[in-house]
Amino acid sequence: MAVAEESRRERKKRQTRRHVSDVATRLFTERGFDKVTVAEVAREADVAVNTVYNYFPAKEDLCFPAHETSVGRLAGIVRERAPGASAADAVFARLREEVARREPSLGLTPGFGNWLAMVRAAPTLTARLERLADEMTDALADRLAEETDAAPGDPRPRLVASLLGWAHAHVLREISARTAEGDGPDTVAAKTETLLDAVEGALSEDVRAYARRPREDAGSENPNP
Repeated sequence: MAVAEESRRERKKRQTRRHVSDVATRLFTERGFDKVTVAEVAREADVAVNTVYNYFPAKEDLCFPAHETSVGRLAGIVRERAPGASAADAVFARLREEVARREPSLGLTPGFGNWLAMVRAAPTLTARLERLADEMTDALADRLAEETDAAPGDPRPRLVASLLGWAHAHVLREISARTAEGDGPDTVAAKTETLLDAVEGALSEDVRAYARRPREDAGSENPNP
């Protein structure tokens, strides 16, 4: 009984978090990030100001919910890869899957252009995006170093993480650029699929093969090529 009650509470929390974030995004997009206060978000969402801060410690967090902008995104993709897949295989496969299903967090939704314009008009939000990208790369580098038992000073985990982080950020920037030019989600998705092929092909074979997870019948060999 206690477990079911906890589940309902967690579901309610998720619903409240999503509702507050959606209200904030609408207000920011309509009026501009700097022209809307947290108190106004709380009032429009019909919650207390303290409730907003409980879910979103900083105003900028309202634009970048943790479940959509986790710094562990790339590291998590690599951690979950299948046997036989390299770090690069996992990242590019996930991006292709997300493009195919028009994942909203990639910006493949009709209203993304207005949200993007709002973010670009607020220096604190563009700075947050840049910081998120750096932290995402750091987390991936740590993951790769751990999985490959890299020696101290081995530059490869950081190098591969930086290249995959760049590829990920480049794809997102291109989606943003195409959206800003007025392309619809389907057109953007088609162009992004072509771009993913080009970006992956531009990486060296060493990068594409790095940290390949051993197949189940291959023993416990080091995944570091």
